[in-house]
Amino acid sequence: MRGELGEANVDPDPLTQFRRWLSEAVAAGVDEPNAMTLATVGENGAPAARIVLLKGIEEGGLSFFTNYESDKGRQLERDPRAALVFYWKELEREIRAEGRVMKLPRGESEVYFRSRPLTSRLGALASDQSRVLASRAELERRYHEWEKKYEGREIPMPAYWGGFRFFPLSIEFWQGRPGRLHDRLRYRREGEEDWRIERLYP
Repeated sequence: MRGELGEANVDPDPLTQFRRWLSEAVAAGVDEPNAMTLATVGENGAPAARIVLLKGIEEGGLSFFTNYESDKGRQLERDPRAALVFYWKELEREIRAEGRVMKLPRGESEVYFRSRPLTSRLGALASDQSRVLASRAELERRYHEWEKKYEGREIPMPAYWGGFRFFPLSIEFWQGRPGRLHDRLRYRREGEEDWRIERLYP
């Protein structure tokens, strides 16, 4: 799968090209191929970044889920600009994207929430994500309280939990090559539907 990344062998649509590379990463046995660095605009314009998991590619964007009251949720509510990075060391590949996010409709978030393991749904209730926690014991106590409350019952999705869809304005595909003469192709949005492909110096 390594080798040349050329204008003639990439799809004109960057999300189709992304799906192709993601499928190849899965086939190659990359650990957590859907793990991505999400960068947001923090307070006073400072950058903030963390790893989240890609959960869907649809409607022209990439979807992920979180607690809306977490640091990243509040940052995206205040400023919807974001950047994503995927890195697959085994394939010497990286994908960088810059764009904006929008909240997913509640119904769409609920469908995904119900598909999560029981422990993850309970964890969403137990965790005041990004807030200061006095001790591990406190977290476990809260978890077991929710576990007892919903034993044998459907766990509702919290109002503060849901998804975002990231809509790229630019996406760069990076393929490692010998001698650090790497291939870099960047798609840039032109208009509502068109993309321009540019080759960048490595």
